[in-house]
Amino acid sequence: MENVMQHYFNDIVSATSQILQFDSSLKPAEENCPFGKETADCLNYFLNLAEEMGFETHNYDNYIGEVVYGEGKDFAILAHLDVVPAGSGWKYPPFGGVINDELSDGGVPGMKIWGRGAMDDKTSAIVCLYALKALKDEGILPARTIKLIVGCNEEAGWKCIEHYNKVATMPEEGFTPDANFPVIYAEKGILHFTASFPIDEAPMSALNAGERVNMVCDNASAVLTRKAGGKLVYYENPIEGTRLSYDNTTNILRAYGKSAHGSTPELGANALQAILCFLSTFNEGCKKAYDCLFDDVTGLKALEDETGKLSMSPDMAVYENGVLKITTDIRFPATMSLETVTEKLDQFGVEYVVNNYQAPIYNDPNGRLIKTLVGVYNKISGKNESPIAIGGGTYARALKCGCAFGPEICFEETTIHQANEYITFDRIRLLSEVYYNAIKEIGTKKDKFRIAVQKHGWRKTNR
Repeated sequence: MENVMQHYFNDIVSATSQILQFDSSLKPAEENCPFGKETADCLNYFLNLAEEMGFETHNYDNYIGEVVYGEGKDFAILAHLDVVPAGSGWKYPPFGGVINDELSDGGVPGMKIWGRGAMDDKTSAIVCLYALKALKDEGILPARTIKLIVGCNEEAGWKCIEHYNKVATMPEEGFTPDANFPVIYAEKGILHFTASFPIDEAPMSALNAGERVNMVCDNASAVLTRKAGGKLVYYENPIEGTRLSYDNTTNILRAYGKSAHGSTPELGANALQAILCFLSTFNEGCKKAYDCLFDDVTGLKALEDETGKLSMSPDMAVYENGVLKITTDIRFPATMSLETVTEKLDQFGVEYVVNNYQAPIYNDPNGRLIKTLVGVYNKISGKNESPIAIGGGTYARALKCGCAFGPEICFEETTIHQANEYITFDRIRLLSEVYYNAIKEIGTKKDKFRIAVQKHGWRKTNR
């Protein structure tokens, strides 16, 4: 099979490096920029690139945009251009789009592009755009109207999708290039909640931890009482991958860990856990919080079905007015109800509020869309894999029939929501071929293709 996309490889690398240079993490709203000016600039860079290719584009008030190509029933490719905050610990500027052949932290060799959003999810958006360009350059008009929709608030609330549904019509079917190969047939339910733990005789006057509810906390601090600080002399931190640092002058205890996606807390090291573990050794209120959220005394993490076990990641915390408030990210099995989870939360015996809830999605793994996509991936990769389920939440939930499709590969090093996020040139080549052939397979049927050729006078060319 000829790889048509090799002709666009250098352009994809260049565009990816450039779009990674926009810090499109959530910022305060400005005039006509609901998620900050740089996020709007990033969206306009993408849409301008598409316009230069000759595509129809729409910018929906800098919330979300789309590139349109083909005719027939709508089919969505849902990607996002916003990113989580960079965090700390980068060896290259997180918004530099640096290209080199340095080894990754996990020892992965080869040429890479480094930057926040390299895997989640800017490269995928760029590759899908060039896949459409390749089809267009060949004179292939898809028999589906392909809508490459790029959101700007996927990581922090989905207000982009809400806005799109107000001003446009969301296709019923599609995929999002924002998870894992071979294809995702089910996504766990998502529950974000904040629990309030009263702290009597508090060992701290302040505590702050975490940046986002869906990022494993990699930085936390607490202003300790002198009595509490004195207990650190004999304390050994048992939380693997974390480090504690105490300033005797300011009485500030700091904890450092490793970030990861909230759906995969086992890949990170939680700094909040390190601080709370220490405080729980001599304060009952802190111990209760630790027992509920880290030691899992109510058995939440034992809930399991074919889509996997429940995961729980306490990622943000603040102490004020005698109450420790901890915000936690839960991903629960796709065939289970929300009530099954909240019954366990009720057993905490403290007040809690639900901040965000997304119902799980479950597709027939033998359905047409899933079978088509896994077939394309297996053909290109030479593998023989089956559809999988994940704990992550993707734009697939915005569709009546949607699934996630790449760009990560299971059991390979992942850096999304972590420092030193990167994508390899080899992965870009794979994505290019897979997405091009997937769109072509979905959008070209022989009978409709012949009609399109006659109508537009286009001719399919071979490269």
